[in-house]
Amino acid sequence: AAGLACDSEPPASPTARTLPCNPDWHQVVDSDALLGQLQRDGHELLLLDVRTRERFAGEAEPIDPVAGHIPGAINLPLQRNIGSDGRFLAPSALRALYDAALGGHPSEAVVAMCGSGVTACHSLLAMEIAGLHGGRLYAGSWSEWIRDPARPIATGG
Repeated sequence: AAGLACDSEPPASPTARTLPCNPDWHQVVDSDALLGQLQRDGHELLLLDVRTRERFAGEAEPIDPVAGHIPGAINLPLQRNIGSDGRFLAPSALRALYDAALGGHPSEAVVAMCGSGVTACHSLLAMEIAGLHGGRLYAGSWSEWIRDPARPIATGG
């Protein structure tokens, strides 16, 4: 269709190779570190919960046995990153969205979370597209947080 060459031969098998993997564990926050930060005065982080407003507020929880959010978190559902065409918003639109949500906090202070740590990565990517670098991930997210009944939980908001 684009005027390019086409054939019906099977593709050649790729050559196997080793892909080095060196994760930067400074980009991941665990529950103990998060709890320690939340218990201090003058929080050094901004917890960004990207679940739907209903899950954040504790009005609905279709997956986990406990509804609500971590006290002090702000809510910016990941669906807000996407336009009506199903693609990420333009970098400038994402920048405006996150600048408003972060309320002056630096992007390096952001720790994103969701239900299980997967969809929070979507919002961290949106921040990168917007030029807001250095956000971190609470990989355990809500599903891990609620496993310990001693951890605080909030509803509303």
